[in-house]
Amino acid sequence: MTQSTLKGRRIAMLATDGFEQSELMEPKRLLEDAGAKVTVIAPDGKQEITGWNKKNWGDKVPVDQSLDQVKAEGFDALVLPGGVMNPDNLRQLPKAVEFVKAFGDAGKTIAAICHGPWTLINAGLVNGHTVTSWPSLRKDLENAGATWEDREVVRDGQLITSRKPDDIPAFVDAVIQSLAA
Repeated sequence: MTQSTLKGRRIAMLATDGFEQSELMEPKRLLEDAGAKVTVIAPDGKQEITGWNKKNWGDKVPVDQSLDQVKAEGFDALVLPGGVMNPDNLRQLPKAVEFVKAFGDAGKTIAAICHGPWTLINAGLVNGHTVTSWPSLRKDLENAGATWEDREVVRDGQLITSRKPDDIPAFVDAVIQSLAA
């Protein structure tokens, strides 16, 4: 993809402390390389959030805007990085769930990797859809009405899901294709 493929496209990346470092930083870099403006959004007015890098705390990432400052209407797509702590905390925050649901209601692209689909469950967006995720979420997703498949990327309508860091290239390619159309 060329640098201008996503020129003018705005992508929200919702995360909090404990995001899987590679699942935020690498998609952000690749989407920006394709020309998108990626905005890191976090709850609670945090100035920065700290990643989780495999088995330890990772790098800090600056937060561009607080969840209180944004609306889904200002973006073309939403990316939800995984990690266990990050989506588990986000899915318990009504404002975060409402933000995700607003993308769903608007028919905008929502991409979630690893444990990110947990937040999709709480937003009521997986029922009747085919998705993938980190394997431990399979039953949660099936219990919420989704069909789960073990594939590097699954695109079902506006939802794009992937399993793990190894899937990031296919995950980002699917996001780019959905927004370049």
